[in-house]
Amino acid sequence: MKIIYFIVGLITLAIGAIGAVLPMLPSFPFLLLSAICFAKSSKRMHDWLVETNMYKKVVVPLRDEKKMTLKNKIKIMALVTVLMSIGFVMMNEVVIGQIVLACVWLFHMYYFIFRIKTKKAENL
Repeated sequence: MKIIYFIVGLITLAIGAIGAVLPMLPSFPFLLLSAICFAKSSKRMHDWLVETNMYKKVVVPLRDEKKMTLKNKIKIMALVTVLMSIGFVMMNEVVIGQIVLACVWLFHMYYFIFRIKTKKAENL
């Protein structure tokens, strides 16, 4: 099981790194999943990940301060909207599925807009 967590950790770390560069791909959820996977598979990899600048910039502020930059909030909300819209369209004959997806999307938007505070972006 540790090897599976390790492989998933590497994959999500790569996606998170790509998300730090691409405007439509959020890095936070992938880096967080990577940290969880590494914590379950390899203490050495987990310790390395939590010391990287990328992790400190993206995950730590949300974890500690419950704050996120506007840019990161928009990226995450846009990606979730696109992905849920695809699911919504594909469920054209499953009305209850569309209702559930719409409710999850609304809650997601509410949470990111009103529950996670927006912090000013740091100039590097």
